[in-house]
Amino acid sequence: MGTLTAAPVLQSTLRQRSMSEHQSSFFLYRKRPKKNYAIVPVARLFGPAIFEASKLKVLFLGVDEKKHPGKLPRTYTLTHSDITSKLTLAISQTINNSQLQGWYNRLQRDEVVAEWKKVKGKMSLHVHCHISGGHFLLDLFARFRYFIFCKELPVVLKAFFHGDGSLFNNYPELQEALVWVYFHSNIPEFKKVECWGPIKEASAPSSGGHEDKTQTNPSSNWNLPEPCQEDCSCCFPPLNLIPWSEELASESENPLGTQQSFQQQTQQT
Repeated sequence: MGTLTAAPVLQSTLRQRSMSEHQSSFFLYRKRPKKNYAIVPVARLFGPAIFEASKLKVLFLGVDEKKHPGKLPRTYTLTHSDITSKLTLAISQTINNSQLQGWYNRLQRDEVVAEWKKVKGKMSLHVHCHISGGHFLLDLFARFRYFIFCKELPVVLKAFFHGDGSLFNNYPELQEALVWVYFHSNIPEFKKVECWGPIKEASAPSSGGHEDKTQTNPSSNWNLPEPCQEDCSCCFPPLNLIPWSEELASESENPLGTQQSFQQQTQQT
């Protein structure tokens, strides 16, 4: 009798233990940490550091593909879509402001703009990245944004090189033009100008990233080109096509205004 009565008790105990283990495992499964899908202004800048030509859309807006940038103004406006993971490159005489409109673009500020300049007869490409300033979220992630921009810049330059391929094919000397990168920030640590060497080399992928580019292209013999103070024919265009410097200068003088301006922008949208 004892044996007969022990069997159902054992079975009941096993069932309870099995249910307890099942509930425990289900509980652990439900409590596993979930991925953070929150949108932050530094979540993703231009995707992986590998250029994919199939994901680049090029727009020529009022500019001749074969016109030398030393005679006709030429700028690049590059933006990235988090939804499609595609890049849009606008090649025009001035910055394509329509790509930079909307609250999401003002929040992210992950665009890269550039302009060709002829200074004292030498061509160079001047690239501008917005690190911080404008609202407090960008200031909070300034260090990480600087790291991401440095990591992704070879992809950006490759997009310029590939998207404007006809220009470089018609004027191969432009492949040796120096690339000057302006990091705009209201934080002195990240507000700087760096020379990344000839665009042909700067756009090439490298395992060492920013540090490798700096070692490969030492800028000790390169000085930031300064245009002539008087009217001349060796400098073009005469005016700066990217007025970011003036905007950030006013923001740095009023640091409390950055958060207020961001709040006003979100309320308007």
